[in-house]
Amino acid sequence: MSTFNTLVNRRILIIDDNSAIHQDFRKVLSTRAEQADQAALEVLEAGIFGEPGKTAAHQDFEIDSALQGQEGVARVSEAVRAGRPYAMAFVDMRMPPGWDGLETIERLWATDPDVQVVICSAHTDYDWTEVVDRLGRSDRLLVLRKPAEPIEVLQCATALCRKWENDRLVRDQVGRLEEAIQVRTQGLEFANRQLRHLATHDVLTDLPNRVLLDDRLAQAIARAERDNHCFALLVCDLDRFKLINDSLGHRAGDQLLREVARRLAALVQPADTVARFGGDEFVLLGSSIVNSEDAMRLASSAIEALKVPVRIGNIDLHTSPSIGIAIYPADGATADALLAHADAAMYAAKQQGGGNAQRYSCGMHAGSEERVQLESDLHKAVSLNQFQLYYQPKVDTQTGAVRSAEALIRWVHPQRGIIPPAEFIPLAEECGLISAIGQWVMREACRQARAWQDAGVPKLRMSINLSVSQFRDSVLLESIQRALAEARLEARYLEIELTESAVMSDPEQSIRILEQLSVMGVLVSVDDFGTGYSSMSYLRRLPIDKLKIDRVFINEMVSRAEDASIVRAIVSLAHSLHLKVVAEGVETEAQLELLKATGCDQYQGYHFSRPLPAAEFERLVRAAHSCGDLEDDDPACTQSKLAALRI
Repeated sequence: MSTFNTLVNRRILIIDDNSAIHQDFRKVLSTRAEQADQAALEVLEAGIFGEPGKTAAHQDFEIDSALQGQEGVARVSEAVRAGRPYAMAFVDMRMPPGWDGLETIERLWATDPDVQVVICSAHTDYDWTEVVDRLGRSDRLLVLRKPAEPIEVLQCATALCRKWENDRLVRDQVGRLEEAIQVRTQGLEFANRQLRHLATHDVLTDLPNRVLLDDRLAQAIARAERDNHCFALLVCDLDRFKLINDSLGHRAGDQLLREVARRLAALVQPADTVARFGGDEFVLLGSSIVNSEDAMRLASSAIEALKVPVRIGNIDLHTSPSIGIAIYPADGATADALLAHADAAMYAAKQQGGGNAQRYSCGMHAGSEERVQLESDLHKAVSLNQFQLYYQPKVDTQTGAVRSAEALIRWVHPQRGIIPPAEFIPLAEECGLISAIGQWVMREACRQARAWQDAGVPKLRMSINLSVSQFRDSVLLESIQRALAEARLEARYLEIELTESAVMSDPEQSIRILEQLSVMGVLVSVDDFGTGYSSMSYLRRLPIDKLKIDRVFINEMVSRAEDASIVRAIVSLAHSLHLKVVAEGVETEAQLELLKATGCDQYQGYHFSRPLPAAEFERLVRAAHSCGDLEDDDPACTQSKLAALRI
């Protein structure tokens, strides 16, 4: 709690035309003469008694005199300038030939409003009513009739000086309180401004959010209706942003979003608005745009601006936007219609591969509604378990024996029938359902592998694909262990397939995760090998077991010598690293014969069998007289870096 030092002020001004009166006031109010006499007495007492007598401390006043009102006002003015104001003044009412008492007091208070005044006179030309009319009812004014008793003078001086001190103390405290209140008020006003800003702006990019966008969109519609002109609304969504988030983490994703926001904001006019709609979606409100050609030029500028790579860490990230354009009022007369149509156009741009802009046209909205319906149905599919696994055999290239099965998910939609993964897995990743679906695939595949073993089907390894987000999930190992335990399946009968880009997005973390999988006894294959950006220095360190050659090289390996050379190089590289090789997408006998010649270990594709439901796959395996238990395909035979640690 703050404390204040009391300002002591004993300065008194006597204004009277009689000099004898001044001496009388000094005798009453000043103790200096008395103290001089007392000091002389103490000297005598010390000579007689050997020690001085004790005297009580007396309060002393500092007295100044003025014989006329003009002189008194001058003294008060000088005291104020010097910072040593008078606490009070005794003022005579009649002081010829100068000002009378009332005029003197009026001028005193005009010079120093805080000075306390005692009217001290035996005669006055004014009664009390006139005094009040001239000076007002004031707590700074007392009346003392002459002749006054010394105690009356002393009491007036003491009381009014203390009153001056208390008034000053109160003013100081009030001033400090007002200052504190002002500081607090300014702080609250700043906090309120911050809260209003946070309520209307995106925290990450500081762009307007949906609340502010809705307001500005409503204003743009009102102006356009009033002035009979057009404006454009552009919805911009980043392509493959989820891959960056999953591969490099949310911090890298946030850095990318901030840079995208900065570049987009630099493209528009002051009258336009760039807002972040949520996630990786931005909205450009082009109030200055008057036709679709200008809107398309703005979209093209945005695409060009985002082509420049963004350096995050040691990686140059490349991103591209899919942009949908809607023009008011041709493409919608309300804010909701414009947003919906621009969003539909954006999805049309994505369907064309991304990195382009599309103007809304009739029919696009139907596709957008279908996507929303599909997302809703997908949530139901997860809760109602509407999925089914199909299995495609992996075959020994030399012997034709079925060595393992790759589990491939299908969605059994109640109205649309079987939906392949390419149509719903990207949607599942976007809406956050991929983890739940992936865990179901893991449990069901392990259960089916054990069920076949219990039914006497030759033991096969079950291969399961993991998405990037699953691979980076902190509970991945726990999920695999739980699925194996629930199915009572040995870890050596499980194989995990990861894309090359997923493994290489963060090689050091990948190595740690793969080593733990290897110690568990789970095999790991790198899928789609040859299409990513594998580093040979990392590849030789990765505890993996197999490489799967992407189908893009298998498709034309018979007709294109370059593709055949790439396949031979991959097989040679893998074998030099003691890894096995699987070719996917084998559809013809000629492709198979060429793979045999290159020394490829296994293959899968429609040449042997398309993916099949569990019952059909079981019949296929039994009819094919599979080799029985795994022997040459055991974990130790894959030459994985940690194979020796497996039990």
